[in-house]
Amino acid sequence: MDLGIRGRSALVCGASKGLGRACATSLAREGCRVTIVARDAKQLNITAEEMRIATGATVTAVAADITTVEGRAAAFAACPEPDILVTNAGGPPPGDFREWSRDDWIRALDANMLTPIELIKATVDGMIARKFGRIVNITSSSVKEPIKILGLSNGARSGLTGFVAGLARATVSHNVTINNLLPGAFATDRTKAMFQTRAAASGISVEAAIQERVKTIPAGRLGDPAEFGEACAYLCSAQASYVTGQNFLIDGGAYPGTY
Repeated sequence: MDLGIRGRSALVCGASKGLGRACATSLAREGCRVTIVARDAKQLNITAEEMRIATGATVTAVAADITTVEGRAAAFAACPEPDILVTNAGGPPPGDFREWSRDDWIRALDANMLTPIELIKATVDGMIARKFGRIVNITSSSVKEPIKILGLSNGARSGLTGFVAGLARATVSHNVTINNLLPGAFATDRTKAMFQTRAAASGISVEAAIQERVKTIPAGRLGDPAEFGEACAYLCSAQASYVTGQNFLIDGGAYPGTY
């Protein structure tokens, strides 16, 4: 299906690898001009070249920390009027809330709540003026089902979710939608790091920790980032103009609730 976004400009954060890269790749395949942002310049440039070869799309790489004022300025210098914005930042570390300081909380909120809000603030009015905009925030399944050791993430991402719920209803009449994608366990470096933490705490191997997790997933496997990227592309499509303020959980059926 042609998603109707060929020629649109897309800014994708945290896109050197993992779910951000998957989203950027899917948008590039649909013919978008994609600007990808991440901190690791070497990996980012490798990713950009691989995306160009795989999709034939125009891909611009910006090595910057999107959680900083300077990083956002660099991103918007390369992509001043994005039609599509995908926000994404590395999740805060796991741990026990008793050990977290105020600074730990501020860092988590800054990366996973305030930075997406700043990016939305910088782009949404331009999208409204042009009568087209698609904003997708990569959050976490913890928004639906809090994860005990990820209290920093639970709190920060839930704050973003509440903010989006209000704003998304105010922009949709201008053909600007805002939605959240909630990943469960996907085969990414971030997930691997979490399994390493779990394995160390339990005194088991990383592979054993992965298998324990897989047993709780009805699909019987970890997710493929490409699947996530395709879901993102749909939410950015012309056809998705009636979808806004939603939280799309992609977890292989792991969440046990009805709603």
